[in-house]
Amino acid sequence: MGSLFRSEEMSLCQLFLQSEAAYACVSELGELGLVQFRDLNPDVNAFQRKFVNEVRRCDEMERKLRYLEKEIKKDGIPMLDTGESPEAPQPREMIDLEATFEKLENELREVNQNAEALKRNYLELTELKHILRKTQVFFDEQEGGMHTTESMTRALITDESRTGKAMGPVQLGFLEKSQDTEEYLPCFVAGVILRERLPAFERMLWRACRGNVFLRQAMIEDPLEDPSTGDKVYKSVFIIFFQGDQLKTRVKKICEGFRATLYPCPEAPTDRREMAMGVMTRIEDLHTVLGQTQDHRHRVLVAAAKNLKNWFVKVRKIKAIYHTLNLFNLDVTQKCLIAECWVPLLDFETIQIALRRGTERSGSSVPPILNRMETFEDPPTYNRTNKFTHAFQALINAYGVASYREMNPAPYTIITFPFLFAVMFGDLGHGTIMALFGLWMVLKEKPLAAKKSDNEIWNIFFGGRYIIFLMGVFSMYTGFVYNDIFSKSLNVFGSAWSINYNTSTVMSNKALQLDPAGADYAQTPYPVGLDPVWQVAPLNKIIFQNAYKMKISIIFGVIHMLFGVFVGLFNHRYFKNKMAIYCEFIPQVIFLVFLFFYMTLLMFIKWVKYSASSKIVAYSAGCAPSILITFINMVLFKAPDENNGDCSPFMFAGQQGLQKFLVVVALLCVPWMLLAKPILIMRGRKEAAHQPIVPYSNENGDADGLNQHNNATGTQGAQQPPAQQQGGAGHGHDNEEMSEIFIHQGIHTIEYVLGSVSHTASYLRLWALSLAHAQLAEVLWNMVLQNGLKQDGWIGGIALWAVFAFWAVLTVGILVLMEGLSAFLHTLRLHWVEFQSKFYAGLGYAFQPFSFEVILESSSSSSED
Repeated sequence: MGSLFRSEEMSLCQLFLQSEAAYACVSELGELGLVQFRDLNPDVNAFQRKFVNEVRRCDEMERKLRYLEKEIKKDGIPMLDTGESPEAPQPREMIDLEATFEKLENELREVNQNAEALKRNYLELTELKHILRKTQVFFDEQEGGMHTTESMTRALITDESRTGKAMGPVQLGFLEKSQDTEEYLPCFVAGVILRERLPAFERMLWRACRGNVFLRQAMIEDPLEDPSTGDKVYKSVFIIFFQGDQLKTRVKKICEGFRATLYPCPEAPTDRREMAMGVMTRIEDLHTVLGQTQDHRHRVLVAAAKNLKNWFVKVRKIKAIYHTLNLFNLDVTQKCLIAECWVPLLDFETIQIALRRGTERSGSSVPPILNRMETFEDPPTYNRTNKFTHAFQALINAYGVASYREMNPAPYTIITFPFLFAVMFGDLGHGTIMALFGLWMVLKEKPLAAKKSDNEIWNIFFGGRYIIFLMGVFSMYTGFVYNDIFSKSLNVFGSAWSINYNTSTVMSNKALQLDPAGADYAQTPYPVGLDPVWQVAPLNKIIFQNAYKMKISIIFGVIHMLFGVFVGLFNHRYFKNKMAIYCEFIPQVIFLVFLFFYMTLLMFIKWVKYSASSKIVAYSAGCAPSILITFINMVLFKAPDENNGDCSPFMFAGQQGLQKFLVVVALLCVPWMLLAKPILIMRGRKEAAHQPIVPYSNENGDADGLNQHNNATGTQGAQQPPAQQQGGAGHGHDNEEMSEIFIHQGIHTIEYVLGSVSHTASYLRLWALSLAHAQLAEVLWNMVLQNGLKQDGWIGGIALWAVFAFWAVLTVGILVLMEGLSAFLHTLRLHWVEFQSKFYAGLGYAFQPFSFEVILESSSSSSED
């Protein structure tokens, strides 16, 4: 069977490469992405491998590129991404790349340092400008004809009311030496502090100086830029008046503790004006220099942004190649590298061509050698996928990676998954919304994929675009069969029912019945799906739909489980496991068919044989027996009550005897599944233990005797993968004790027997969710949209517009998204538990080839995170 239904056949190969050609050959294999290398140095430390220095150099180059990328993103410069993947450069080109990156990094760091120093100077000059401007306002303020500083000083020096002496004009600074040094006048300091620290700063000054300072502050309205971080900060100017050297020292320490910046401020107004003019001139000069510096930095970053993506690709490819080369072994001569790898057999020739291409590119004269090896290891599982099947394969792998060459459920899931989803979600309107959304993602696939969004929810939707589209299309089909579109029906073919009551009878009665046996029914069913008349039958619509959907849920469930058991037969036949066919598959099929498939046959017999228009009373609608009661009586060997007049509890002659036979045979299958396989294994071991020992060599000393013995008594397993030797899908029992085999088989038997009952009942979720979805849609129509449709006039138009918007939001948000997610999860459970448990082991491990494409995708996603 093709690789669509099973994983690819894999082979373990040994690869011999000349040291000079190894880099180019591995590069070609990375572009191909079809070879999974094994680590031949598992015990060697990562820092002791041959190419560890090259890997470190690549790490350093990647660090420099990340630094450039951070600076480019900081400036908001778009990075050119052509979507092309350049080839891995030659090893000698690493030196040129390192020199380029080193030059760019040094130049950028130097520019950044200069810009930071200029910004720091600019900030200091700006703060000094604000200090000079604000302090000038302080000094120019007058209070009673006297400068404010003079009143501040007098308040600090003396109390006029206490001394009774009037003081002359106040001078800032210290008095002349000729005067008394014990009576000196106060000084002041001016500076800038962060606005949020100002209240605590004031309190600390007051407490530390015991109230002997005078503080004036004013806010700087415009935010200032922090040169270190580039953040905008708000600051305030302050000026502190104090008296004496001791307070001066204390004030400066407090300013230092609160990281306030102090600036010199002249006492004389003329000096302050001259300093302000000089500051403004320097600010203008700095502004010009800063602009030129930023222009130069921008030019450097724009030039780097053009090649940054390609540089990242090249460096990551080089790093991946050397990391892979570290998995290889060196031969004794140190001139040849030896590798072991898993290779798909179908791509063997393609890989050899790629190796020859790499050898020619490196200029080596020694061709690479690729030899197939025999191994007892389980090969990795490799299922080829495309953009359509990838999402379905991901659903299967989420349960477990298939064992080697095990049947792959993904091809069948492509049909069964959207169909079972649609049975629960069936609505023509909601399915159309979902299908259109999926179709839009499919048609806009390339531009949407090129955006590379980091929104996780969007990426999940986009990755499953084909699943969403198919689920929508299948939901449209089941909605058409249910004749349900936004809880309303479509009368496409004309109803088979007619009303024979007069108008007054119809208008005066809330509930009227139509007789299917009379002239009310045309005796011909609606061509496709449900008759639209059921939409206007609110009293018994749910009763009718419940019976219909419940039965089809059981029918689909039994067919789905039987299909899973038959898929297991393909596994047993492929792995030549006859014991599993006779001891597991046959009793499983008999048990499932004789009980549950028989129940589904009774449903079809009941639909076909009984009708309201039947002339035979025993086959009329009132005489139709209950399927559930019939099945319960069948399992309990209970005879039904036959005292029902003309009605018979049986649907056909000999039904009771047939049912007893079916139940007895189904019950006999339980010990068959439980004991047959362990007994056969035990008997086989006893026979093997009593076989005579054959000599392993003849008189010539060769191993012909052993070979003949193996050919006579052995199986074909020596040339098969381990999964085939073990009987398929990893269920070998060669090394297990008999007690463990009995326990293992008992667990599987109990799981299958009880699971057949519980899994059949589990498919009733198809009916339950379909009913819930239909009822929610009807509630939204009756309680929301219908109210808008009942309004008249222009007010009704406005009300309908608002009500329709509300109804549309609830429909998309609840019925499409939330109900769709619920149906999706239930469908996933039906496939994982009810379907795949019948045949799927999922004990393998995925094939992870050395692929540049995969490495680059994972690197780009991790860098975005």
